[in-house]
Amino acid sequence: MKIGFCLAAFIVGCFVTVSFKANAPRSATASGSTIETTVESVNIASQPEPTKALEMEIVTRAFGKTKNGDEVTQFICRNSNGYVLEMIDYGATVTAFRAPDKNGKLENVTLSCSDMAGYEACSSYFGSSVGRYCNRIAKGKFSIDGTEYTLAANNGANHLHGGKVGFDKRMWTGEKITYDNADLVGVRFTLVSEDGDEGYPGKLEVAVEYTLNNANELKIEFTATTDKPTHVNLTNHNYWNLCGAGSGEVKNHVLQLECDQYTPVDAESIPTGKLASVEGTPFDFRTATPIGARLGEIKAEPVGYDHNYVLRSTDEMKLAATVHCPESGRKMEIHTSQPGIQFYTGNYLDGQPGSGGFEQYGAFCLETQHFPDSPNQSAFGSTLLKPGEKYRETTVHKFSIQ
Repeated sequence: MKIGFCLAAFIVGCFVTVSFKANAPRSATASGSTIETTVESVNIASQPEPTKALEMEIVTRAFGKTKNGDEVTQFICRNSNGYVLEMIDYGATVTAFRAPDKNGKLENVTLSCSDMAGYEACSSYFGSSVGRYCNRIAKGKFSIDGTEYTLAANNGANHLHGGKVGFDKRMWTGEKITYDNADLVGVRFTLVSEDGDEGYPGKLEVAVEYTLNNANELKIEFTATTDKPTHVNLTNHNYWNLCGAGSGEVKNHVLQLECDQYTPVDAESIPTGKLASVEGTPFDFRTATPIGARLGEIKAEPVGYDHNYVLRSTDEMKLAATVHCPESGRKMEIHTSQPGIQFYTGNYLDGQPGSGGFEQYGAFCLETQHFPDSPNQSAFGSTLLKPGEKYRETTVHKFSIQ
């Protein structure tokens, strides 16, 4: 296949670096070692139909600079069905996921910013890899072996999504990956979080691997090791709108959660420590239900869902959620190794730069995770990682048309 035809599916007027094909031997490859080809003024209007057979590929391009002058690289993966996954090494962030609708129209279905200035102005964690500890830790404190640690407080008196400079605001190292005899492509991002980072003990070495395959599955796998006992809870923070990013509210999306319980929270969104039944409450999504059907019944300010659900299955990998957009026909299933999933309806989006210009309820998040504030809630299970152990959690998003 000619290079110009391959790139026309998603690159507009830029210089690109063409990488490998999916059947190459598995390796992590620095971008400087690839064969470079430049293409100018590619017209996105000539984009091939996603139903046509395409070759899997990855290209890279410059995505601007941070305020500190760091060069940011975007990695763009496409499978043979035309699905496109775009990521940057700032925050190991998903900047777009392009999927066809029931008519074959390709659209981005996750909220994003158009440039680095937008991402640095945005405080909503669009598509980011979040850590060291996603969600909240009460009062920004926990104890390990009798020693109390104080974390950065960035959500009132509490600690949220890793602190003031969490993993979402860090430059990661990105490497393209190929796999032996497999129809998938991917990128591996790595980061070192030094001892004392945002108040956490231990030097933490983290990796997240994003892959896209020909079954239209986006797989996200986090791994981490430490040299001191520390708490770890990593997730991806994509905001989904299966009708297309910016198309309006997601209240019409139909959601089913494989959860009989959730963790109630106080006025600061800190878990009370209880596991409550969803039965007879607006939190019940055990059968497929429109997101907006009972959203107004949630007693919160602002109104909406922002709650951790307890997955009923304890299998290593299990179905956690299914979402369908009737208008576009797009359907997404989420399978995970994690014990919980945070359902958030974009309650704090307000159309301002901190929200990337998107309005309230313009997307939803389904963040697979260990439970919020687990370091201070003994009934929630441990998130403690010790030297010699390896943290590993996997989540798969499978896309189809219904």
